[in-house]
Amino acid sequence: MSDNKGCFCRQTIDPAAAEMLEKAGREKIETTWDRYERQQPQCGFGDLGICCRNCLQGPCRINPFGEPKEGICGADADLIVARNLLRTIAGGASSHADHSYSAIKCLKAAAEGSAPYSIAGADKIKSVAAKLGIGTEGKADSDVALEIAIAALEDYGSYSDEPMRWLKATVSPGLYERWEKLGILPKSPDREIRTAMHQTSMGVDGSPVNLLLSCLKLGLVDGYGGLQIGTDIQDILFGIPSPVKSEANLGVLSEDKVNIIVHGHMPEVSEKVVEWAGKLEDEAKAAGAAGINIAGICCSGNEVLMRQGVPLAGNYLSQELAIITGAVDAMVVDVQCFMPSITKVASCYHTKVVTTSPIGQLPDAEYIPFEPEGVDESAQKVVRLAIEAYKGRDAAKLQIPKHKSEAWGGFSVESIVGALAAVDPENPLKPLVDNIVAGNVYGAVGVVGCNNAKVTQDRTAVEMVKDLLAHNVLVVATGCTAHALAKYGFLSPDGAKKYAGEKLLAVLTAVGEAAGLGGPLPPVLHMGSCVDNSRIGDLLGALAGYLGVDIKDLPVAASAPELQHEKAVSIGTWAVAMGVLTHVGVIPPVLGGPLVAKVLTSDIEGMTGGKFYVETDPHEAATGILAHIESKRKALGI
Repeated sequence: MSDNKGCFCRQTIDPAAAEMLEKAGREKIETTWDRYERQQPQCGFGDLGICCRNCLQGPCRINPFGEPKEGICGADADLIVARNLLRTIAGGASSHADHSYSAIKCLKAAAEGSAPYSIAGADKIKSVAAKLGIGTEGKADSDVALEIAIAALEDYGSYSDEPMRWLKATVSPGLYERWEKLGILPKSPDREIRTAMHQTSMGVDGSPVNLLLSCLKLGLVDGYGGLQIGTDIQDILFGIPSPVKSEANLGVLSEDKVNIIVHGHMPEVSEKVVEWAGKLEDEAKAAGAAGINIAGICCSGNEVLMRQGVPLAGNYLSQELAIITGAVDAMVVDVQCFMPSITKVASCYHTKVVTTSPIGQLPDAEYIPFEPEGVDESAQKVVRLAIEAYKGRDAAKLQIPKHKSEAWGGFSVESIVGALAAVDPENPLKPLVDNIVAGNVYGAVGVVGCNNAKVTQDRTAVEMVKDLLAHNVLVVATGCTAHALAKYGFLSPDGAKKYAGEKLLAVLTAVGEAAGLGGPLPPVLHMGSCVDNSRIGDLLGALAGYLGVDIKDLPVAASAPELQHEKAVSIGTWAVAMGVLTHVGVIPPVLGGPLVAKVLTSDIEGMTGGKFYVETDPHEAATGILAHIESKRKALGI
């Protein structure tokens, strides 16, 4: 599926991906881009969000240019769009909530001594316990960790009318009061997701505005019942990330080593695979390999990058292409974002696909469950399966692109504050704030989310970030967008010299040298996986608290330039609820409801201080974000 003369520029700007697409064509292997082309033209009703399947009288479709104007039950376009949007956000929130719930269970088992995980984040235990009001004096770390795990489980199983303890312990009083007035404080993740599904079923809520308020509530479920709890718990289990040097893109795969790719989102799986790969190196060498090489895809890749320095093989759209290299001996998946197609692609090679979750099964894959109590045995099985597969690797099918870039990961809030403390130990945030006031750091943007076959892989993110950096805007990144930026050198110190404006470069250099890095910080700071977007929220909260203003007043924005997953919509809704302008570079299915679109992109700003900004052109998106930052700077008098 190439353009004329073998050009894949419509599909991707990544030369490694283009090389694999050419190989896929030669070997007659179908990829996600082929399937996208066969779906054209896509349903216009679905694109606008005006198709309803919420009862068995339908599906009902609204004609934006004539009749019908209502579904069989009487639901109009705005009602259908609002119900569909709430279900989408509920789906995203459920993904992160279930992720976090698994991490909580893992921490509880580790604290009780029934699972072989060491609790590595002693500092995080203290900070999380402090915000929850859990005493630590005279207690072992494992005992405090158990109390934290129980507190988290109580937030999930709450039947009271009190809002989530984790939310109240995390946010500023101003945010809490604003959400309380709007009536959107969530009680518990499970209750709110259940209520949203009921609210959107046939014959319940007929008010688009009321449904949109519930969208905000589910955004808070995602932000605090998913992202915040998940990140806090994982940092306790596996340690707070700190800056680490690695590499990114398909060139990180090795010709002479057993290559294992960890893919998905759950570090309790990927951390153990990394651990046992190190322990079983001799078995790989006995099989004729030079050793074992681990690489990551999607958010599992982000997790092991920032704590173990494991290289990034690629983001969502590159998962099939990694297998097409012929070098992947095993791909281990847990939950979220793996394509059902990977087993079909793997069947053309020697690659073994391993599933690890009871709710994440694939036909023709090897299922090795990762329960906390038996996780060491499961990890050993995975590594040995990969070693065995390596023996069957076909050298004639081997083609690893040479493309890879240096990438630094692990910029947690704690490590960012630590770097700033090297400049001002007494008041670490002061250097950053002073440079924002002076205009040396014009503002900050969190660039997050997925990639999407509807748009050219990586292009929107890369082009938009280039423009922002040139205007001295500091960028932080998570998720598959962080992978995209890693491929093109934005996560390396050299990237600061290449992309950052003169004033921003001076700040990055001063902080990097003071922190002992011998040069500038990267111009884009890698803050982790999708669930780690809570780190961005924590950083915004700290800056707002230091300045004595609301988050909505800060010269900042968020962007999901190539979103495709429900989680991206729920994360964006959380950001809007906090008061952040949130750009999306793929048009969401809401344009069929004029009232809904107006509320989301305009009216909601009067309620929360944030709103959605839809712009598909990366340069226009950067221009709009810069204008927003300028307006916030003027309002602050800077």
